[in-house]
Amino acid sequence: MSDSAKARLKIRLTPAAERAVKGGHPWVYADRIKEESRPGEAGEIAVVYDKNDKFLALALFDPGSPIRVRVLHVGKPITLDDAWWRERMAEAVSRRERIFDPARTTGFRWINGESDGWPGLVLDRYGDTCVLKLYSAVWFPRLGALREWIMASCAPERLVLRLSRNIAESAARDFSLRDGDLLRGEKPEGPVAFLENGLRFEADVLRGQKTGFFLDQRENRIRVGLEAEGKDVLNVFSHAGGFSVHAAAGGARSTVDLDISAHALESAKRNMALNAGHPAVARCRHETIKADAFDWLGAAEWSTNYDLIILDPPSMAMRQGEAEGALRAYEKLAVAGLQRLRPGGLLFAASCSAHVAADDFFNRMRVVAANYPRHVREVATSLHAADHPATFPEANYLKCITLRMSGSGGKIENRKER
Repeated sequence: MSDSAKARLKIRLTPAAERAVKGGHPWVYADRIKEESRPGEAGEIAVVYDKNDKFLALALFDPGSPIRVRVLHVGKPITLDDAWWRERMAEAVSRRERIFDPARTTGFRWINGESDGWPGLVLDRYGDTCVLKLYSAVWFPRLGALREWIMASCAPERLVLRLSRNIAESAARDFSLRDGDLLRGEKPEGPVAFLENGLRFEADVLRGQKTGFFLDQRENRIRVGLEAEGKDVLNVFSHAGGFSVHAAAGGARSTVDLDISAHALESAKRNMALNAGHPAVARCRHETIKADAFDWLGAAEWSTNYDLIILDPPSMAMRQGEAEGALRAYEKLAVAGLQRLRPGGLLFAASCSAHVAADDFFNRMRVVAANYPRHVREVATSLHAADHPATFPEANYLKCITLRMSGSGGKIENRKER
């Protein structure tokens, strides 16, 4: 039954949740709902009223998720018709078109979930292919319309559907949808190609992690490339070798990709080969090492040191209670990385754990730097790229800090470079 053929689902919230929604937070958890006019269905538009029975918001209802309400609009009452949805998507796409030069970068995020007003979904571009990843069942009833809105704004030759694990079962059971389904175009024979800052990469859009590539580290990869000339580079948790390709293009003498996944390292080799026509990449020595990063970095028998080290591990905190353990793991990695760093070298340390606050991560890295028996200075910190905006606390997951070891010993210092 369509939204228009039945009485609207009406919801009232606890005072704390009402304040949060008024303040712009896009989520309401199940235990923050005080009253529902009737049972709601996945994807149904719910009307949220405040304590004075006045209109507060329109939201997507998700009875199968702890995040029961995903807010779409706050303020005056409006009609969420086809034109409204199309305009909202066009706005998100237009913002990206102002960021990237299409002659140099064709891999980026068109829509970043709640922060672009599209709760529970992301849309990534890889050349002529778009990948729609859903994290909530609220979009299943609107998938046909969603496909049309994407085609109208982005016009990809191929549109791939990816599904979060938490909704894969209901997608198959209730809608006959499976991870990797094609919503438009033909199934690719292998990874698809795209450009990042003029360099060529591949993305496994059907089976790869996330949507096929970690687009969120683009700007940090560019920064590594700018620092890499003449350096020996170690890329820890390398995945598909994106940092190494940028380092090689920036004039690195050698690059080493370290990852526990043989599949990821094969992709790293292919990405380097895709850029073999670049003179600097062709000159750079490239090596891959299949190993556990903690074990390999902590091994006593190593002898090779590096001028530039990247530490970009996967998320280490799946819930808030794991944040302190994650910080200890980041600390251990940073110490091990500094021990492999040559005097004058740079350490790039990143975290993608949403449950680890940026200030906590940065401060822990600063403590590591302050306690290290050589001068270690903070060079810079960075957060989300422009195509991955974060407009509420839970969306803030990515952070990176750059540390430089001095070329001599002496009194420990920890201050940002001028």
